[in-house]
Amino acid sequence: MESLEKILILDFGSQTTQLIARRIRELGVYSEIKSCYISLEEIKNFSPSGIIFSGGPSSVYDKNAPSIDKEIFDLEIPILGICYGAQLITHVFGGKVEKSEKREFGLAYIEILQINKLFKGLRKNKKYKVWMSHNDRIEKLPENFYALARTENSPFAAIACKNKPLYGVQFHPEVIHTEIGTKILSNFIFEICKCKANWNMPSFIEKTVKEISEVVKKNERVICALSGGIDSTVTAILVHKAVDDRLISIFVNNGLLRKNEPEEVLALMKNLGLKVRYVDASSIFLSRLKGVRDPEEKRKIIGETFIEIFEKEAQKFENVKYLAQGTLYPDVIESTSFRGPSVTIKTHHNVGALPEKMNLKLIEPLKELFKDEVRKIAELLGLPKHIVWRQPFPGPGLAVRIIGEVDEEKLNILREADAIVTEEMLKLGWYYKVWQSFAVLIPIKTVGVMGDVRTYEYVIAIRCVESQDGMTADWVKLPYEILERLSNKIINEVKGVNRVVYDISSKPPATIEWE
Repeated sequence: MESLEKILILDFGSQTTQLIARRIRELGVYSEIKSCYISLEEIKNFSPSGIIFSGGPSSVYDKNAPSIDKEIFDLEIPILGICYGAQLITHVFGGKVEKSEKREFGLAYIEILQINKLFKGLRKNKKYKVWMSHNDRIEKLPENFYALARTENSPFAAIACKNKPLYGVQFHPEVIHTEIGTKILSNFIFEICKCKANWNMPSFIEKTVKEISEVVKKNERVICALSGGIDSTVTAILVHKAVDDRLISIFVNNGLLRKNEPEEVLALMKNLGLKVRYVDASSIFLSRLKGVRDPEEKRKIIGETFIEIFEKEAQKFENVKYLAQGTLYPDVIESTSFRGPSVTIKTHHNVGALPEKMNLKLIEPLKELFKDEVRKIAELLGLPKHIVWRQPFPGPGLAVRIIGEVDEEKLNILREADAIVTEEMLKLGWYYKVWQSFAVLIPIKTVGVMGDVRTYEYVIAIRCVESQDGMTADWVKLPYEILERLSNKIINEVKGVNRVVYDISSKPPATIEWE
């Protein structure tokens, strides 16, 4: 494989750090995210063509604010600071950063003051839409720095250094709302860092398979947590390419799956040529979830039980040393401080809920990818459309689509309602148009009338969102006739439901899943 030029992204805690890597990869250049606490020696060993400092929730003048080894600026490697990253460059070189009297969050307009390599192709004195997210602003530039752009509230919305390849922008070019974001990142990696566009999904597959084959020794085995979804299926195929018959794929029925899912998953894996060990552990999961209402506790119980079962199954084989999982980056960034000081939003069954002591080492080949990138890989691997474009399904399954305590009765009700949503969305041509469409059971009973009989039954909420990567999402404006059809079918065909509501919340402030 041709030697790749690389962009190193140092994470200072931004929730959009991975978007930076994604945008750069979309431009055909390889990038990796590392903690801002990385050593200078590690940076040298990585040998990047350019470095990007991400944004972050801290202020540079905070006592414990994340910083960087100042010797990084002596490497003469081009550096682009984004938001906090720009403020950090300013602070390190003796400029002044202070809390702004007026915060800037969301849409803003920058005016281009000067054109240089970073702004090549843009127009001086023209205003462009950008996305801001900051409480602080640069008040005074360091010596040898000059302003490239400004906003109404930020006199130094973009800056550059006269004698070093250092650049900073107060806005977020990685966010799609910044209309010139791709142009700026493109200018940085091609005009300033002089990179070549030689990174793509085929090269990712080649690199990943090679890495797995190097990590797993010839006498070691890997077990893979299969769910039947695209993430775990692609993971299993990649691992299988690397270790062949030393892969043991295990499908655990946790009792929290959708209608007919166990049978469909086993049939699919057989068609793909993957040998699967089936474990029905539904009674174990449900018994441990009995009486549990807190969503975080449910996730942790499910995660710990998964690991326990996998380790128990692994003991039936010799030399099993690794557990492969289909973890994606949205799972990671919302679950834990991944590489830098990012804020935890929620734990995920295959990330944040792992026990501190686990006998198996993890292999997560997709953990820095978004769903759409995984779909590109799946297409290259020749997976069928209904798998490639299957909607995301949470690791904890229906447990996080039942508010509060989970039991068999609620699961059966939700399975039937959810199956209707999926069937109708497919039938009406909407399933592949949206990111996710599913049912949620709300454990509140409301009064209804069916015929001449008074009913007192559960509420089903329908959630339908559009998104590109799961990091943000907007609710879908489904036609009224579709909503009417879904409501009528669920109420008429699912015993135990007499009311259907539609969720019109976006992410943020809500999340896609209800728990």
